[in-house]
Amino acid sequence: MKAVALRAPGGLDRLEVVDRADPGQPGAGEIRVALHGSSLNFHDYIVVSGKSPAADGRVPMADGAGVVEAVGGGVTDFAVGDMVVSCFFPDWQDGGPTVGDFARTPGDGIDGFAQEVVVLPATAFTLAPKGWDAVEAATITTAGLTAWRALVVDGALKAGDRVLLLGTGGVSIWALQIAKAMGAMVAITSSSDEKLARAKALGADFTVNYRSDDDWGVTVANWAGGRGVDHVVEVGGPATLAQSIAAVRVGGHISLIGVLTGMGGEVPTAALMAKQARLQGLIVGSRREQQEFVRALDAMGFRPVVDRRFGLEELAEAFRYQEGGDHFGKIGVGW
Repeated sequence: MKAVALRAPGGLDRLEVVDRADPGQPGAGEIRVALHGSSLNFHDYIVVSGKSPAADGRVPMADGAGVVEAVGGGVTDFAVGDMVVSCFFPDWQDGGPTVGDFARTPGDGIDGFAQEVVVLPATAFTLAPKGWDAVEAATITTAGLTAWRALVVDGALKAGDRVLLLGTGGVSIWALQIAKAMGAMVAITSSSDEKLARAKALGADFTVNYRSDDDWGVTVANWAGGRGVDHVVEVGGPATLAQSIAAVRVGGHISLIGVLTGMGGEVPTAALMAKQARLQGLIVGSRREQQEFVRALDAMGFRPVVDRRFGLEELAEAFRYQEGGDHFGKIGVGW
């Protein structure tokens, strides 16, 4: 079967298409899945670029979706023909956070989904939303579930809340769609007026170009009646955190998700204390949360925004497109 392998020490020119042995039939508790789609995340990029070294020959990609071809003994959650989607933390089934590293994350500590067929424990998957194709479904695993947990699981989002989103990448556009479907009002930032117009068309209530507004956090707080927003989905990191604190209301919630502007930096502790805000780090979510998310998606009725699709053999090209930063929403890989 066809797969993409990453050769040490990493780098986009070290991704190569290889032939691997078919994994065979599933054993007890396992399912065989014919994979047909994946999607790109920043986490995948830092692995394939070599910034977070992986084992030589690692199959990349945390996200994977496809069709169940066979089920092993004792499997009751799935049947042959079901469309399924992978879990970012296959061992985190339920309850509060239990994992603080990526040792068992597909595409990082273990082989991921840039391959045609896998045989894995059934507990490493959930059903996909009804009627979605494999690329659409694959966007749930990392970006979609991260946005869901930030707003709904940890943030307890409710209709009428005000939300600030940073940028127009996968997590932020997912969060925009979730927040609007649940009756919230959304402000979103970008350095591109064109992308802001697209976000407006998706339902964003307020947009701000952070290139032309050095105090965009205060601008957003003023939009929210001067009191600040209830939730911030903070994907930037150290260079944007101070603005996010300025934007949030007293007693509000900031989900610290991203490190797009760096791995460390100064935290304005006095400002955070004065806001009495909850600053919570998070990494994706559990299988149970993904199941609840899929159930909600079946009810809400929208589809994810997939900017562009590439073939499996074009994976390096897909990551180069991601490097350019021109995408809006998710970048898909389908085969």
